[in-house]
Amino acid sequence: MTATYTFDVFSSLDGFGSAASGSDWTGYWGKQGPELLDHRLGLFEIEQRMVLGANTYRAFARMLASGSEESEVRDPWVTRMTNLPATVVSTSLEGPLDWPDATLANGDAIDVVAKLKAESEVPLCSHGSLSMNRALMAAGLVDQVRVTVYPVITGQTGAEPIFGDAADFDLELIESHTLDGDIQELTYQPTLHVRQPRP
Repeated sequence: MTATYTFDVFSSLDGFGSAASGSDWTGYWGKQGPELLDHRLGLFEIEQRMVLGANTYRAFARMLASGSEESEVRDPWVTRMTNLPATVVSTSLEGPLDWPDATLANGDAIDVVAKLKAESEVPLCSHGSLSMNRALMAAGLVDQVRVTVYPVITGQTGAEPIFGDAADFDLELIESHTLDGDIQELTYQPTLHVRQPRP
């Protein structure tokens, strides 16, 4: 039996994963509340292995090193997530990694994740790592896409379009939650969209 792989990502309503540097938006776009933070902690209390691309790993390591005890990078769910075992996929990084329980996997993400799915005894989860996860989706290795949609439109300041240059997918909604009144967490099962020939 292969391990399930979940692509977990935060998004503005217009599909951006973050705001440009210099804007006043935070990582949650300033919309987080107690329901969201408790729900996120519950998601990462389940035994699982994190899978991160090199850029996301570097961003997390920088944020954790520079964050104060009161900052959102020290929220309990983030602390829990960073204490889970992790595989960092990279062709450029060298160890040791600044992560409590991380393994560096050099090589192509598709090969690395296919092997992890075959061998892991626990579910796999990747937060962020946009380009890596777009490639994994196209290869049919992503079982669930969990998108937390914040009630903002970042037409002027949006950065990192989550599905920019992605393949086409049909999505089946398998779970949804409304958190703090207006944040939507939507979990989908993606299937590569097969173009139907015209009659």
